[in-house]
Amino acid sequence: MDLLRPYIAAFNSRFLLMMQYRAAALAGFFTQCWFGAVHVMVLAAFYLGAPEAAAASPISLTQAVTYTWLAQGLLAVMPWVGDPEIADGVRSGAISYDRLRPVDAYALWYVRAAGWMTARVVPRVLLMILAAGIVLPLIGQGQWAWQPPASLSAALLFLLSETLAVALACAIIMLINIVVVATMNARGVNILMQPIVIIFTGNLLPLALYPDAVRTVLFVQPFAGTLDIPNRIYFGALTGPLAWAGIGLQLFWTGLFIAAGRWWLGRVMARLEVQGG
Repeated sequence: MDLLRPYIAAFNSRFLLMMQYRAAALAGFFTQCWFGAVHVMVLAAFYLGAPEAAAASPISLTQAVTYTWLAQGLLAVMPWVGDPEIADGVRSGAISYDRLRPVDAYALWYVRAAGWMTARVVPRVLLMILAAGIVLPLIGQGQWAWQPPASLSAALLFLLSETLAVALACAIIMLINIVVVATMNARGVNILMQPIVIIFTGNLLPLALYPDAVRTVLFVQPFAGTLDIPNRIYFGALTGPLAWAGIGLQLFWTGLFIAAGRWWLGRVMARLEVQGG
């Protein structure tokens, strides 16, 4: 337990620090409500305007609406950008301190990223559940609401899958962090990641709605594990062997990215140069 204490402390301190930004959480929530409503209206236009295509769709309109609210509530789980604390450390030279600490640098950065990510998710997802899951049904708009899980087993599998989604997203963020350290610039990789995340996580459009020819490829690629797989498990579009296959893919990509990240960070840190004094 003593070996884990510094990493637990790093996670807790970052989590508590980020939880203080209540105005940012509220602003993010209202922004996500707006974009969620726009997504829902676009999906409704497709499903209601093309009933033949909607009948052949692998997910129903109700499931697509729930998918949208889940995606908006869990938006901060997706690896949009690298950890800004690492980028600041690269600019200031403070990153050199992490080489002097008697802890594993990769594990330290990983738990910091996890604390940063989860602290931004918790208030927004709770507010989204209140607004889209409780208020909408109460005002008679239940058809556009965030629906409960398909079953108890779906809810439990979703919790497991969402935990793995956070682990996978942190592993991807670590790769972004290493690019930032290696290039000494966060702007390029952060700009590059945003369209990749929007398309390949399912944030723009549920991956199940893409053409059949690319659907399997989209399912097995790593970004699906940060949003699409947990969401489809939640409302029962992935059940049984398919659900476990999705969870297996999340485990595979997380392990691969952590192994690659640890190896790459070791090489980058061995050549790290800090300018100034």
